[in-house]
Amino acid sequence: MAYLREDKYEPQVTEEIAKHVKAILGLLGEDPNREGLLKTPERVAKSLQYLTKGYREDGEAIIRKAVFDEQYKQMVLVKDIDLYSTCEHHMLPFIGKCHVAYIPDGKITGLSKIARVVETYARRLQVQERLTDQIADFLMKNLHPTGVAVVLEARHSCMTIRGIQKPGASMVTSSLRGIFKRDPRSRSEVLTLMHADRA
Repeated sequence: MAYLREDKYEPQVTEEIAKHVKAILGLLGEDPNREGLLKTPERVAKSLQYLTKGYREDGEAIIRKAVFDEQYKQMVLVKDIDLYSTCEHHMLPFIGKCHVAYIPDGKITGLSKIARVVETYARRLQVQERLTDQIADFLMKNLHPTGVAVVLEARHSCMTIRGIQKPGASMVTSSLRGIFKRDPRSRSEVLTLMHADRA
């Protein structure tokens, strides 16, 4: 299955998760049987399935029919891909932007497919560092480009609304492959282009 429709959930999984959510509400001191919370366990169960739908998506199936022969040899850069993921340590969201660049070596892919690949890996329990690497590794494996560069910028709820509570802090991670890792000039060019409108 390449994509999971937002309104399609596994009934048995939904039921099992909802049971546990109901128990958690009780442990937190709430009455899970009061009117406002009656549907909450089911809603949370569906929400969690949606937020982790990447486990049920196949990135290779997404890109398979959208890889084209093209002798373009210059950089392709997709900036400001909205990113929504869930921190695996506290199961709280982190939200930001993803920038992806690659230099083709005979193969290109559709523009939307890059965003869909980002979405597939983001919709799992993640740490930002691993997510950055997964996107870069996937593109290297499936497009065989001269190089790939991925930069993620995100704000983490686990740092802004709990713990140290620093809402202004953001995290930046990068993953460089091929020429972007080997060649300082190529690396400088791609990073400059990714942040060209930040001044």
